Amino acid sequence: MLPLILASSSIYRKALLERLNLAFQSASPEIDESPLSGEQPEQLTQRLALTKAKALQTRFPQHLIIGSDQVVLLDGKPVSKPGNHAEAQQQLQRSSGKTLTFSTALCLLNSANDQHQLTVEPYSVTFRELTDEQIERYLQTEKPYDCAGSFKSEGYGISLIERMQGDDPNSLIGLPLIRLCQMLAQEGIHLP
Repeated sequence: MLPLILASSSIYRKALLERLNLAFQSASPEIDESPLSGEQPEQLTQRLALTKAKALQTRFPQHLIIGSDQVVLLDGKPVSKPGNHAEAQQQLQRSSGKTLTFSTALCLLNSANDQHQLTVEPYSVTFRELTDEQIERYLQTEKPYDCAGSFKSEGYGISLIERMQGDDPNSLIGLPLIRLCQMLAQEGIHLP
């Protein structure tokens, strides 16, 4: 088995990958994540997942490198990580009663033969109608300022949600494990 590299510094992706009980290293790909002119959100996230994996190819030439990227859309517009309380409050107010679409791209690059697998896993989250008081209580409790959409479905943020739809709830957090297991199987790594 080729050693695994997670092309990410995300604590959330690292925690997800640890669930598979596989040895791996994390390395930050340090790439420019700016969209190209006219690039659609799903194209952007696919390009970035592949670029993140390829950015580590020279450093890790005999490895399986996992790249992932995510875009979150509300009313067709990208939603970023809020970074602070005021922006998180605004994001949740805009999300109240609406559906956010998470598109998470996943790439598994075999750096030994330069072959890769690439996919996008969609996941939708519909929020309940939220009052300002509910939003404030939630933000004071969880402080999700480093999460796109301003909530953590794996935590107290689940209380904000009316419904979720998709094949893999892990893709919502940033790493679609079901699809990753299928990709690893293509590389001869069978779990469990």
